[in-house]
Amino acid sequence: MPDPLPKLALSIRQPWAHRILHEGKDVENRSWPTRFRGPVLIHAGKGVDPEDRAEVKRLGLPLGGIVGVMEIVGCVNQMDSEWYFGPWGFVIRNARPLDFIPCRGALGFFRPEMP
Repeated sequence: MPDPLPKLALSIRQPWAHRILHEGKDVENRSWPTRFRGPVLIHAGKGVDPEDRAEVKRLGLPLGGIVGVMEIVGCVNQMDSEWYFGPWGFVIRNARPLDFIPCRGALGFFRPEMP
């Protein structure tokens, strides 16, 4: 039997969610720290930054739903990673894609309402 899905999610804009799942992005940059550790669902937000629109469209990246799961193993204010720019970074391990599940996002960690 597969592991149950985590109860909490974190919204991440595309193409950053894609980069976590498929390009080895090992840190999620935030303006706030967290004490949370453990698995969390990756929610691809509906919003896309203007400079990323063409790439998101070209890659056909999903928006507005759960796209994967990752484990947050730490929170740092400096890190030797090409992906880190701070001021805070949630250190990521064991990211893997999931079949798309449409749902509404929210700020911070949230409990998604899924079908």
